Amino acid sequence: MLKAVLRAITAVMQSVASYKSMIQFTPTAIEELQKTLRPDELIRVAVRGGGCSGMSYTLDFETSVDEEDILLDIPEIKVYIDPYSADILEHTIVDYKITLQEKGFVFNNPDANTTCGCGSSFS
Repeated sequence: MLKAVLRAITAVMQSVASYKSMIQFTPTAIEELQKTLRPDELIRVAVRGGGCSGMSYTLDFETSVDEEDILLDIPEIKVYIDPYSADILEHTIVDYKITLQEKGFVFNNPDANTTCGCGSSFS
């Protein structure tokens, strides 16, 4: 019985460890989050239905987490993701860009089949 419990715990830990490196934030994105984040806040990254291509990226401030949320391994920032979004955002890199026309977070998802012109929705 004890061996079965230990195997189950090991499997969960390996699953969580694989999520810790699945979505990455560039140093520029981390720096921008650190500037805007209050001490009592955390960041939630997720995917929602909607947008011109079918799904949209979201990046929100939160003060609480859900039981099934996964804590990402981002230095000095608490970033959480739900399991559904974690599967979709595997290999995604979040960056922060400043251009003459706009500034904001950019999701670079190599697994997206199509993206809209603004880059905030995909399928």
